[in-house]
Amino acid sequence: MPSSSRLELNPDRLLPGDPQQRRIARQLYEAVKELPVISPHGHVDPRILAEDVPFRDPAGLLISPDHYVTRLLHADGVSLHDLGVGRQALSEDEARRAWRHLCEHWKVFAGTPVRFWLEAELVEIFGVTLRPSAQTADTIFEQVTDCLGQNAYKPRALYDRFKVEVLTTTFDPCDDLSIYDMLFNDPTWAGKAIPAFRPDRYLELARPDWPKLVGQLGEAAGVDTGDYRGFLEALEQRRRFFVDHGATSADHSHFDARTDPLEAAEAGRIYRVALAGTANSDEAAAFRRHMMLEMARMSCEDGLAMTLHSGIRRNHHRPTEAVFGSDTGCDIPVGVEFTEALRPLLERYGTAAGFHLVVFTVDETVWSRELAPLAGFYPSVYVGVPWWFLDAPDAIRRFRSAVTETAGFFKTSGFVDDTRAFCSIPARHDMARRVDAGVLAGLVAEHRLNEEEAAEIAAALVTEQPRRAFKL
Repeated sequence: MPSSSRLELNPDRLLPGDPQQRRIARQLYEAVKELPVISPHGHVDPRILAEDVPFRDPAGLLISPDHYVTRLLHADGVSLHDLGVGRQALSEDEARRAWRHLCEHWKVFAGTPVRFWLEAELVEIFGVTLRPSAQTADTIFEQVTDCLGQNAYKPRALYDRFKVEVLTTTFDPCDDLSIYDMLFNDPTWAGKAIPAFRPDRYLELARPDWPKLVGQLGEAAGVDTGDYRGFLEALEQRRRFFVDHGATSADHSHFDARTDPLEAAEAGRIYRVALAGTANSDEAAAFRRHMMLEMARMSCEDGLAMTLHSGIRRNHHRPTEAVFGSDTGCDIPVGVEFTEALRPLLERYGTAAGFHLVVFTVDETVWSRELAPLAGFYPSVYVGVPWWFLDAPDAIRRFRSAVTETAGFFKTSGFVDDTRAFCSIPARHDMARRVDAGVLAGLVAEHRLNEEEAAEIAAALVTEQPRRAFKL
């Protein structure tokens, strides 16, 4: 077989090119590569673990749920419909066609972290040795399909194989979380899966369906949400319900990070006009910003770590959202400011005992200017590692360089995979471990750390930091 048609993984991938640093990085990576995977924030449906039904086909497992994959194929002219986006299931012929699209457009992933993840999935999970192409697409499809028919590739078996210690999935506040009851009461389930509280859409008064959503929130909580006080009580009740089901964090994502306070009377007035459908955009933004303060207060009371990832223009291409729904790869980053935006919240709660605020961004210009200094003063603040558009090797290296000198390693969050694609979890975490091993090796080579301390930090970034920041 010509070497150009083989798919092989170099054992030193992503490690430094300098021979001295590579030697050190190899040792650091070897010490952490088999440590358990802690996933404190993601979107994998835990139903696959509760039901433990074999995956249907390679496209539905590796392509359709992964918007990192589908967005680049879409950018190269492939229809999202043909990739299975927004669809419940594909026929065998449709799945084969989707898979061919991936293989025929393999070159578009060159140089991207998506390529690293996909190659690791194919080689390390499914034993694929052929490089994806138009000529090899069907052969690879059949090999992966054959694997999926074996018990060793059912969801729970893969969960164990991936060495997942905990899998966190964001859920709507109104969800009954019955899936976690199923797992908890299943004597054959030995893993750990927990929900994260995600209330975003209930805080956005400008949504046309917001009055309906608030009514549903009241029904789920058993609380009258006809006024602002009832709304707060309903959110508090549902947060407690999530805590009772194992939740340790509440997740928030809005266009900006502002936390400007409102007087209670003004918040109540805006709430009333929003229920009547007459709130304007300025009122809606003011209410949402005020509610971030309320979310922080609630986190101080119920103990949920507060995670914040602002600065995204959701559903930038509205025609795509209309056809395929949200979370289909057309969210685009915008610039975001944190220092003044978070000041009202941090003045109230930044030094409160037990409060954790994990701040993520896709605007790397704020890493050294704002987030690292904030984490370098406030006991509550942790800098979220690069995620989404920045969860790439070079960006992670820039992150460590920008943040470490001001905040150190121990005021960062540990890696977050943020994925819907179950099989990409180990590949994503492996990438972070390799890159961090290289960063630490550089510090050892410069005699800024000794190898023993670097090894301790490498292990802490994998295990201690996510447990600490997310209260796992």
